Amino acid sequence: MFSHIKEDVSCVFDRDPAARNTFEILTTYPGVHATITHRISHALWEKGFKWLARVLSNVARLFTGIEIHPSAEIGRRFFIDHGMGVVIGETAEIGDDCTLYHGVTLGGTSWQEGKRHPTLGNNVVIGAGAKILGPIMINDGARVGSNAVVVKEVRTNTTVVGVPAREVVPRSDKQRKREDLARKMGFDAYGATQDMSDPVSNTVNRMLDHIHKMDERMDKMCTQIRRLGGKLELEPLPQIKAEGFDDGVESNKHEIDCGNT
Repeated sequence: MFSHIKEDVSCVFDRDPAARNTFEILTTYPGVHATITHRISHALWEKGFKWLARVLSNVARLFTGIEIHPSAEIGRRFFIDHGMGVVIGETAEIGDDCTLYHGVTLGGTSWQEGKRHPTLGNNVVIGAGAKILGPIMINDGARVGSNAVVVKEVRTNTTVVGVPAREVVPRSDKQRKREDLARKMGFDAYGATQDMSDPVSNTVNRMLDHIHKMDERMDKMCTQIRRLGGKLELEPLPQIKAEGFDDGVESNKHEIDCGNT
C-alpha cells in the first residue's frame, strides 16, 4: 500500500505542470488526499472493517469533495486533478496510470446487486464532468472528452465525446469544405460543437452546404458567360462581420472571380 501511495504522489509531477515539490503535493492536492485515504479505507474494507472504512471515506469526502467507495479497486499511479465532485462507485475498477478530472462520475445504472459500475483499463483519461455509467469497459488508452456521457464500451486507444458519447472520426471531405467556408466567412461553426449532436450546429452545417453549392453554381455560370464572350461587371461582395463569434473582426472578402477562366 505504501509503495502505491508513493507512486500516486510522484506521478503528479508528470501530469500537472503546476506541481513544484512533494511537500506541496502532500499538503495542497485534494486528489492526492482522497487517493491516499482510499488506499487506507480499501485496506480496512478488505480486512472486514467495513463500517470504519465507510467512515474514513466520508471524512475524505467532507474535506476533498471527492467520493470514493472503499470497495472500489484502483490501480497504481492514479491521479485526480482538481477533484471536486468526483464520484467513484462501489464496484468500479480502475487500472494503472489513469487520470480523472473534476466532476467525473463512475456511476451505476441499476439497483441490482453485483457489478454495476464501470471498469477502466490502463492509461485512461476521463475529462472534466464526464459521466461513465453502468458496468461497461473503457479499454486501455481510451480518452473521454469533457462532459461526455458514456453508456457503451469504449475501444482501445479511442477518443469519445458528446452526449451520448461517440468516437471521434477523421473529417470527411464534406466536413472540411464546411470548415473552409466557415473560416472564409469569419465564423467558426465548430468551435464548441464540432463533436456533439447539436441542432444549432446541424442547422449551420446545412447553411454552409447551401452556400457552398451556390458558390459552385455561380462559378460555373461565370465560366460559361465568359466562354460565350459575355462581360460581367461585378462588384466585390461586402465583408462579413462575424459579430458575436469573432469579436467583431472582419473576415477576408469572399469574391466570385469571373475573369480568370
